[in-house]
Amino acid sequence: MPLVRYRFHGTCNPPQPIRVTVPGWAGDRQPRADGNHEQAWHCIPFSEYARYGLELVYPYEQELHVTTVDGQVRLTADWGPPPAPGAMWPPFRTFGEDFYSCQLSLDLEVPPGWAVRTEPHPRYFTDATNSCPLAVPALIRTDWWPMIHFAIFKAPPPGVTHVLRKGEPFIAFTILPADPDLDLREMDEEAAAQREMRSRRLAASRDRLAAGTRWTSSTRTIFDGTYRNMARAARAQQREDDHAPDS
Repeated sequence: MPLVRYRFHGTCNPPQPIRVTVPGWAGDRQPRADGNHEQAWHCIPFSEYARYGLELVYPYEQELHVTTVDGQVRLTADWGPPPAPGAMWPPFRTFGEDFYSCQLSLDLEVPPGWAVRTEPHPRYFTDATNSCPLAVPALIRTDWWPMIHFAIFKAPPPGVTHVLRKGEPFIAFTILPADPDLDLREMDEEAAAQREMRSRRLAASRDRLAAGTRWTSSTRTIFDGTYRNMARAARAQQREDDHAPDS
């Protein structure tokens, strides 16, 4: 994995690995059991996605409310005087007609060939109140861009309020190859047939693979742990392969 270095100033907090908080934005501490409500952390693909990046938490004492009134973005917070001479204050400002910006006071550096992508924090997708800010994705090539980052957020629609509170994560970063050098092609018949055979074998073995993990949530949705069990086995096999002596 690439080395990620950072610098920050002012009241900004250093970035940190995304924390899937339970209880919290990832759901309540309800086990996978009949009658319980399904939670975001129950889903292994979502939990693994969420942990993949870095997050920033809102560092300011002043709570910020963002609304759209008569087609105009409105930022409401009692910012007071700048905390230090020369500080960009307030740190949040309107940006065009449908967006607002934040001076992050943060610079992330990744090696050449890699880039930093800004993204909505995973809690945006679990927030039933729609109050979580929506960061606009952007790709930053830091090997030749040493500037302090700023971020753009999509303004909420009328009747919705984005709320930023101290200590709550509000933006995420993913480190990924700078260029999407993908080789996209349709499977040939042999590869497609092999995948189909594997999928049929998996379907036929699902009861065995899910043994003891099937449950029905309060919304009458049926879940089982097939994917979770296979992911656990794959990780164990990878650890075994990584520690196997060279032949």
